[in-house]
Formats: sequence, structure tokens, C-alpha cells
Amino acid sequence: DVIMAQRFRSEVFRGSAKKRDFDAFDDVCKHVLIRDKQKDNKLVCVFRVLILNSGLEIEESYSAQHYNLDNLKKISGPILELGRFCVCPEYPSGNVIRLAWSLLAKLVLTNKVCFLFGCSSFKGTDEKDYLESFRLLNQKHLAPKDFNPFVKSKNVYYFSKKLEPHALDLKSAKKNLPPLLRYSLSLGGWVSDHAVKDTDLDTIHVFTGLNVWKIPERKRLAFAEMSVRL
Repeated sequence: DVIMAQRFRSEVFRGSAKKRDFDAFDDVCKHVLIRDKQKDNKLVCVFRVLILNSGLEIEESYSAQHYNLDNLKKISGPILELGRFCVCPEYPSGNVIRLAWSLLAKLVLTNKVCFLFGCSSFKGTDEKDYLESFRLLNQKHLAPKDFNPFVKSKNVYYFSKKLEPHALDLKSAKKNLPPLLRYSLSLGGWVSDHAVKDTDLDTIHVFTGLNVWKIPERKRLAFAEMSVRL
């Protein structure tokens, strides 16, 4: 299953299923594969999760390779990193993401996770393709100052400093947001004030955090109900 997930990731991220997308984190993560039973168990989505005991262990995460996460070491409860999330392009991402989050809800409740995090990726490394989206993130969804990740990578786009303030094209901004990031923001998630360019995966990503206990109550109850239905 892990090898199949790695080949699927390679196909989505790198355009080739003949190779495998893998790294050292695959050995320590839980892997989730979502299949379509009505289409011969076709693989339609994969992702991996890493559960750590507290923020003091955050240096063990994939995200810590790209961001200085010292501000998050103060988190006292269990934390969960969501990574390598990818969906088959043929499938409506909204439906798949809702199912994926129902599985995440179960993991969150079972492990008493208080904080979710990861890297949310835009396809390609040219920030000019996503300027309206970055304006939206800068104006409405930046991390609280006492949790904001510091710069660590050498190849970053510091959108919070680079973008000139002006009227936001909200429709365009939301359209170009990665669906998973859009869903996280709807729950109260936030992002780093800069993006990292990953030339290996040909993506530009932002660190994304979500305090489970700050999800609006109505949505948090729905989050819990998703888990109960599994």
C-alpha cells in the first residue's frame, strides 16, 4: 500500500507513475489511501499523518525542514502533521476532501490532538500565478504573531512584505487556493507570512496551522459527528 501511495504521489506531483515519491518520513507516518469501490477500487487520494506528543517534538516533522517552528514548541498537547495530500485530477476534490477530513476527525478525537499543521502547496513555483490568493492570505489569514513560523528556507516568497495593498479580487483569490487549504481556512486555519518554493516537487507552499479548539463550535460539532459516522 505504501509503495502504491508513493507511485500515486509521483504521478500527481511529478507527472510519472513509473517512479516513486518517497522520503525518510514515510517510515514514521501513518498512510491513508482512499479508493473508489464503484470503479474497481481505483486509488483516488492519498495522504500521510504524523502524530507527535507535543510541540516540543515539532522538529521531527516534515514541515520543520522548511520553516523555523520555534513558536509552536509551546503547544502542550498532541499535534498532527498532514502531508503529501494529493487527489486524482479526475475526481471532484471537494467530495474527496470531505471524506479525508472525516478520517482526520477520527484521528484527532482518538489521539486528543489539539493542533493540526502541514504545508499547503500551489502547483508550480511562480508566485505571479497566485498573487490574488496570496493577497487574500495576507489580508485575512495570517498566523497569530506568537505562532507565526520564522523563515528557514533560502528560497522564499515573502508575500506579507512584497504585496502592495489594494482591493482584493475575492473570486479569483479563492478559485486559485488549493482545495485543502481553502477547507482548512474555513475552519479557522491560518498560514505563515511567507511561502517556500520547493523546486523538487515543483510547488510553492505555505505553512498551515489549525488550532482544533478554536474551530467555531458549530463546525467543531460537525467535525466530531463526521468521526462518529465512521
